[in-house]
Amino acid sequence: MHPRNIHRKGYNFDELVENHQPLKRFVFTNEYKNKTIDFNKPDAVFHLNKALLKTYYQITDWRIPKGYLCSPIPGRADYIHQIADLLEVQNSKSQILGLDVGVGANCIYPILGTQIYGWRMVGTDIKLESINAAKYNVSLTKKLKDTIGIRHQQNPAHIFEGIIKPNEYYNFTMCNPPFHKSKEDALKGTKLKLKNLKKDGPTTLNFGGQANELWCNGGEVLFIKRMIKQSVEFKNQVDWFTTLVSNKENLSKFQKHLDKLNASYKIIDMSQGNKKSRILAWNFSGNV
Repeated sequence: MHPRNIHRKGYNFDELVENHQPLKRFVFTNEYKNKTIDFNKPDAVFHLNKALLKTYYQITDWRIPKGYLCSPIPGRADYIHQIADLLEVQNSKSQILGLDVGVGANCIYPILGTQIYGWRMVGTDIKLESINAAKYNVSLTKKLKDTIGIRHQQNPAHIFEGIIKPNEYYNFTMCNPPFHKSKEDALKGTKLKLKNLKKDGPTTLNFGGQANELWCNGGEVLFIKRMIKQSVEFKNQVDWFTTLVSNKENLSKFQKHLDKLNASYKIIDMSQGNKKSRILAWNFSGNV
């Protein structure tokens, strides 16, 4: 993990339970005498996230509708720290404005961006229920109301158009795109993960997730290509466009696309345990 990520040394479950008592019923001691939770249980992951937000990020409360994406926070925090390095800012006094494409009901990236670095954030999503849930999460903590804005993208074909206003300037955009091509593809990936974990029983998406959060036509390849193409129109209003890339083999496709558009880009590797991912960052100013 990133050296500034406070979760690098694992979870202090005693401290987390003290700040969020409902987590207690999910904590157990494993065969190695370490306290942990069953990360295959959505409710356990939800209460771990809530405990982390209350303990380390000064969040009063946090909720998501049943069945919505609830991914672990340490990896999300890593993305935020990497963007801080990309912008060459590591303090909370910098006046930074960021855009989270696909904010989801959890509103995690805007929350972390504001609470770790004091940035201002805008989150956008195509699903109205996610927008309403994200707004509710912002309203639960008083200090977030002045630093986070949530906007509904009413046209699913557009990523930035209709969201970035003519007079606005963003230091960065970020995105955790839908990785899978279909529901079947998503379930296949989950089955493989459960097999690696040697878990038996019915296949469930342990971190939850709605259709628009997990899959889209063409998967991440077509989604990111569309994002790259549409970013050209807003090249003078954004310092850095960024997105997570799940499949390393897809990078060459994006690099060719960026080369055709005369964009400058860089790839930032990230890892969390055995999970490997990377950030693709690009701009049209030649500044890399």
